[in-house]
Parts: sequence; structure tokens; C-alpha cells
Amino acid sequence: MSIRVRVPTPLRKFTAGSDVVEASGASIKAVIEDLEQRHAGMRERLLDDKGELRRFVNVYLNGDDIRFLDQLNSKVKDGDDISIVPAIAGGR
Repeated sequence: MSIRVRVPTPLRKFTAGSDVVEASGASIKAVIEDLEQRHAGMRERLLDDKGELRRFVNVYLNGDDIRFLDQLNSKVKDGDDISIVPAIAGGR
């Protein structure tokens, strides 16, 4: 199974600079575990100590925010596209 994962600039140090990497798994959580195996350090940046998605990290599955799907249990399939987007705060 091949899933494309778009990696934001701050996490590219774990992917040797690649902005898109391949991963596999049946759920978002499984994909994150696969990313950790392939690119050590990713899990810690994406998940907190309880194994939940960090507040400042947004993950999209085929353009849909996983927080409105089944979160980390959202099912993925071959050819899906996952985007990791760090939250941005600030302004006036």
C-alpha cells in the first residue's frame, strides 16, 4: 500500500529534505507509525505523550481534516493523500 504524505518544512529535517514521502498503513495512526520507522523522530513531533495528535498539528486526508473524520483511526487506502500542516497562530 502506498500513501503520499506531504511534509511541512519544519519536519523535512526528518525526511532528508523531501516534501513528499511514501508511507503505508490502514489508518492515520498506522501511517504515523510507518513514518516513524522510515523517518525517526516524526511520531514525537505529531503525537503527544498520550498518543493523541498534538494541538498545533493538523492532518488532512484527501483534503478533509481528520478531526472531522475518525481522527487517528481514520481509514486510509492505497493512493490516498495525507497532508501534515502545522497550525499558525498570531495576528492582531
